[in-house]
Amino acid sequence: MPAPNPAALDFLLTRRSRPAKTLAAPGPDRAALEPILTAALRVPDHGKLEPWRLIVLEGAALARLAALAADLGEASGKPPEQTAKGVSQFSESPLCVAVVAVPRPTDKVPAWEQELSVGCVCLSLVNAALAAGWGACWLSGWPAYDAAFRAGLGLGEGERIAGFVHIGTETVAPPDRPRPDLAATVTWASE
Repeated sequence: MPAPNPAALDFLLTRRSRPAKTLAAPGPDRAALEPILTAALRVPDHGKLEPWRLIVLEGAALARLAALAADLGEASGKPPEQTAKGVSQFSESPLCVAVVAVPRPTDKVPAWEQELSVGCVCLSLVNAALAAGWGACWLSGWPAYDAAFRAGLGLGEGERIAGFVHIGTETVAPPDRPRPDLAATVTWASE
């Protein structure tokens, strides 16, 4: 049995994503980000397939993606507020990690299990950034599902965006929010 780690459990019981609009520069530099990325990839991965890849977006890359979101939102006739929301997640982000689902062909591990593993990477990335003292949140939004946006990000055939994890300096401590009621969501089966 592993040794108890009360500090880790306390962190998990009190963790709170930071809204992207409350994150500011600076974001972590490469040296600070590498252990966060390393921790993020320590997730359940049936078959050791690594059905993901990460794209670290900063500076000019974020500006390019904000402009792409603006063009695509306008071209597709999205309401201005929806376009603006897609643009702002890149124009206002100090650093963003795109977590890309890369399904691996195998008869051993169903696609669903691979997708769950990719979702674990997203959450682990947020938690690792928070544990390292940064503000972080996991977003998707319409750009994640737009084929032209995915192409502009350089995604290959069959690849999808599992999430955009924004990481930066927290400017405002977020209030806690209501949490799930265990009695309403947990069933105990002892027989």
